[in-house]
Amino acid sequence: MSHEPRSHGPERVLQHPFPTPQREKEQAWDVVVVGAGHAGIEAALAAARLGQRVALVSLRADRIGEMSCNPAIGGLGKGQIVREVDALGGAMARIADQTGIQFRMLNTRKGAAVRALRCQSDRHLYRAAATALVHAQVGVEVIEGAVTGLEIRAAEPHPGSGPWRVTGVQLGDGRSLHAGAVILTAGTFLRAVMFQGEQRAAGGRVGEDSADELSAHIERLGLRLGRLKTGTPPRLRKESLDFGAMEEQGGDRDPACFSYATDPARFPEQPQVPCHITYTDERAHAIIRENIHRAPMYMGAISGVGPRYCPSVEDKIMRFADRERHQIFVEPEGLDTDAIYVNGVSTSLPAEVQEAFVRTVPGLERAEFLRHGYAVEYDFLQPSQLTHTLAVRHVPGLYLAGQLNGTSGYEEAAIQGLLAGANAALWLRGEPAFTLGRHEAYGGVLVDDLILTDPREPYRMFTSRAEHRLLLRHDNADQRLTERGAAVGLVEPAALARWRRKAERIAEGRRLLQSLRGPGGKSAYDRLRRPGVSLLRDFQDLPEVAALGLGPEEREALEVEAKYQGYIERQEHLVERMAEQEATPLPADWDYHALEGLTGEAKEKLAHLRPHTLGAAARIAGVRPPDVALLAIHLRRHREARTGAQDHREARDGAQA
Repeated sequence: MSHEPRSHGPERVLQHPFPTPQREKEQAWDVVVVGAGHAGIEAALAAARLGQRVALVSLRADRIGEMSCNPAIGGLGKGQIVREVDALGGAMARIADQTGIQFRMLNTRKGAAVRALRCQSDRHLYRAAATALVHAQVGVEVIEGAVTGLEIRAAEPHPGSGPWRVTGVQLGDGRSLHAGAVILTAGTFLRAVMFQGEQRAAGGRVGEDSADELSAHIERLGLRLGRLKTGTPPRLRKESLDFGAMEEQGGDRDPACFSYATDPARFPEQPQVPCHITYTDERAHAIIRENIHRAPMYMGAISGVGPRYCPSVEDKIMRFADRERHQIFVEPEGLDTDAIYVNGVSTSLPAEVQEAFVRTVPGLERAEFLRHGYAVEYDFLQPSQLTHTLAVRHVPGLYLAGQLNGTSGYEEAAIQGLLAGANAALWLRGEPAFTLGRHEAYGGVLVDDLILTDPREPYRMFTSRAEHRLLLRHDNADQRLTERGAAVGLVEPAALARWRRKAERIAEGRRLLQSLRGPGGKSAYDRLRRPGVSLLRDFQDLPEVAALGLGPEEREALEVEAKYQGYIERQEHLVERMAEQEATPLPADWDYHALEGLTGEAKEKLAHLRPHTLGAAARIAGVRPPDVALLAIHLRRHREARTGAQDHREARDGAQA
């Protein structure tokens, strides 16, 4: 859909695709956000920061920021996203820092491009902090209720738009919330079914219902839905476990934090606790194999595909039959709860089977179950129907974010929510869209990947998905994004000032190190490039360096910059070379089937996915380099034909005058 200001004029009346119920009460907002998970929170806060009046609708107001699965934030490829959310003014990093009970930097033995922070959170503290932050945000009101449908009006004629635009939502109690834009962040709740062995029940999470009617409304708009599956492991009682039989996994002694706003003097705020590691063995595997016919996936009860990189334990046993054991992370859900999350044992086998195989695991022999594992199958929207703003391409006013778009993970949901909220607000204000390039952020990689594919499994971010990952490091998210976010109003002035002070200190440190000369005339900056040389260990005692008072993040930025300068410059040159293709738009209404020379597969993929630029076309699986070269030729001819037609019209008009 085009990023145009919304029309305030009279709307045409067409035959409405939905029945119109009697309304007991009507309310008006700028933006309605459906769902108060990690995507919904960031969407509501971002839209409010840009001056919009936001209604955040949740099935349960006491479940804002609920960590439905593992109470953990960050990880490989994900910790970088959390920092990007923070650099753009979002909330996730701050909440994680306030509620984390173990922090670990991953991949510390590898290069800076793949290091990432992960924290184990206190589930209840996280939810409480998220709820408090949402209620404190000016412009956001939380509304408890079930969204059963969309309010639809006839759209003003516009190229690329369908006949309808979204103007609000209907609630199950008869209320109608009118809005200029609606952001759906319904997670795993659309037509959701929970499975445990032969048992099934409607719902996207224990204790909460399924949103069946909303799925039907989306389909009536002509949008394509698919089915995906996710799962969760059992929760065990802490006192029933033998931690002495497991390996202890502690956090970092001097932990890093997620948010650039976190005060190091007060961090970490919560007591830090260990996690533990144990393993399955052949006893558990045998029980699972004997009962595999009772697993919903294997009995054919579930058609949706689950996450390849986080499979159920029964999937692992069957797919990797040669493995003698599988790792299990035994992780606390909080400081004041007896619940233990058994990471690595996601399962939907019957309850008695779960108890049998779990109690064969060292340390879990006497495990008491607080909740058994289960699977959820749910609807998602094929994300190729979205634009890079996360707007539905042919339905003005409708935006989607989170697992509804075929992703998995709190972090992926959060960045989508922030982008959807920002773009909905900018669209309402008639201002240009806010999008991220693949070279600017993992968030840009995520969105680009989604809209250029139709996922067949839940999408999960990894560092390997980013071709420019050395530019997208954990340490430099503020450098990449703070100024950009501030330019559209997402970043508060205090955060912008903090980044500029940090940037100046880094620049001062660089100038100083380049001026300090040692044996052979080499500068301290050049020496810092050598392996094993550390700014803290080898230069911090120098009076000039000590006088700068560089903090840990500033020292890290200088070291990474020096050690990887050549590689970074090469990636920047590659981005520059690709910029021409990325800036070359393709006609939105192009008939790809009529273009000669393209392979049949390329025509099908291009017609289906409708890439917005030549660079995007080149990233589509099935579109090969010769196809891209031919596209460039056809595009040149298309432009020449349009220019010729324009010249002819001008000459004709001149002659008539």
